[in-house]
Amino acid sequence: MLKVDNIRVAYGLSTAVRDVSLTVNRGEIVTLIGANGAGKTSLLNSISGLIPIQSGSIWLEDRKLSGNPPHKTVRLGVGYVPEGRQIFTSMTVRDNLILGSYSGYTTSWLRNLAWVGQVMHNKNVRDNLETVFQLFPILHKRHAQQAGSLSGGEQQMLAIGRALMSSPRIMLLDEPSLGLAPNLVKEILRLLARLRDGGLTMLLIEQDAAAALKIADRGYVMERGRIVIEGNARELLYNDEVRQAYLGKTRA
Repeated sequence: MLKVDNIRVAYGLSTAVRDVSLTVNRGEIVTLIGANGAGKTSLLNSISGLIPIQSGSIWLEDRKLSGNPPHKTVRLGVGYVPEGRQIFTSMTVRDNLILGSYSGYTTSWLRNLAWVGQVMHNKNVRDNLETVFQLFPILHKRHAQQAGSLSGGEQQMLAIGRALMSSPRIMLLDEPSLGLAPNLVKEILRLLARLRDGGLTMLLIEQDAAAALKIADRGYVMERGRIVIEGNARELLYNDEVRQAYLGKTRA
């Protein structure tokens, strides 16, 4: 479904991603493992169109993603849950979610938008909003609150829900458990597994590598901008090199 082919990403003279290739098949969760600075976020940003690639190509099935601006990448079916959530704290929960559906509309339509409530005339938006509220009942309960008043876990649910509003074919997630209590981490990861079981494809960066591998189908290990190990999730979970470097333990 997603194919990253030999891409290179640089910031000035500093290369962040070095000739990386990977695939994510339909209906999979694939996780990226690596230390801070390994290039994981730069890789997701390049797929989403937030930063350009210097070489290589990125494809979503038969559509080329590389070279597209972010809004077009979203229209082609890529949802993104960025590190740090990046919600609009002064807007309501409902309006944050509705903003996630904007990629489906033309620029001229947006310029003529008098208020965000007009979006609700679109059936797809209404259906997606209902789906998100079913997944996250707490967001339905708090739909009129300012997003900045939500707890950290609720804000992460909002960030995921906002990405789902664009009806993505694949979702990129960067550290969805960052800053959350252990019980909330488990809840978020269980939700991702449910979404995968429902047919959503995901590429996941997660600080808790062991927890990510337990819900993932496959994984890639990045070091200094390169893929150094790949395999199915169970193999990586019990790989001595991975366990020692990223899971904090070796096999007994």
